[in-house]
Amino acid sequence: MPAVTADPLTLPRIAEPDPGTTRTRPVRQVTTAPRGLEGEGFPVRRAFAGVSLADLDPFVHMDQMGEVDYGPGEPKGTPWHPHRGFETVTYMIDGVFQHQDSIGGGGIITNGATQWMTAGAGILHIERPTEELIATGGLFHGIQLWVNLPARDKWVAPRYQDIGPHAPTLLASPDGGALVRVIAGELAGHTGPGVTHTPITLVHATVSPGARLVLPWAPDENALVYVLAGNGKVGPEGQPVTTGQLAVHGPGDTLSVTASTTSDSNTPHLEVLVLGGRPIREPVAAYGPFVMNTREELAQAFEDFHAGRLGAIPAEHIGD
Repeated sequence: MPAVTADPLTLPRIAEPDPGTTRTRPVRQVTTAPRGLEGEGFPVRRAFAGVSLADLDPFVHMDQMGEVDYGPGEPKGTPWHPHRGFETVTYMIDGVFQHQDSIGGGGIITNGATQWMTAGAGILHIERPTEELIATGGLFHGIQLWVNLPARDKWVAPRYQDIGPHAPTLLASPDGGALVRVIAGELAGHTGPGVTHTPITLVHATVSPGARLVLPWAPDENALVYVLAGNGKVGPEGQPVTTGQLAVHGPGDTLSVTASTTSDSNTPHLEVLVLGGRPIREPVAAYGPFVMNTREELAQAFEDFHAGRLGAIPAEHIGD
């Protein structure tokens, strides 16, 4: 872990923020993700459990899928299901997943690739392991993030983006102790490939044992650090964090993450997902696969789904 890596010494460096003119964001809350099962039974950690929607805004939900090493016949996915009113971001850190939807989008998500689906007015989709993975088993590890859409964009036409494993912008910390992958948004003058209706920044960083990473962060975006693997500290207070924990940060314009000096063979580095977005500050009515502004809009979404107005399963997949 992870599949996509590079030598930080060969990459553009993120300039060290001036401590005299910047403010490191304090840590307001640390939560531990409970474990659960999703879809047909694949294991997840519910990364945002216990955090208020006001602190998450514009994010709604995030699952860490795995990390699990499946045996033959064990991999599982989801059945066909609807979405409306938000965007899903599926980032496959290791392994493979297959996505297909009712507007013709889809493909294989594997080893560092990201697929971005704007549900908008409504879409049906399915996520499942490939036949090869089911037959052989193997490593499965990724995240799925739900990004809310403002009311003006909830009815946009569905859209699908395939972001290959080498598309994210790769950067390094000033001393080369951290590798930073910019998947979406802007960081230190560098832009990631993900195109969003709601402005967000999404970064995956690998921090070497004992190294410290300081990131400039837009003051008008919130700031969340989720630990995918390893141990370290976050914020100016040096708040300890470990695998499956989320640190919610307060106001400021930089973020700091430090990896523990000790490591083990399973997690030699600190792996963190750093994410933030510009809050929408609108009412949220969310239930199941729909994220709307009012209960009436939720009821309409369920009615439209059952009436077949959110799309149709492609003929070759009927019965899946």
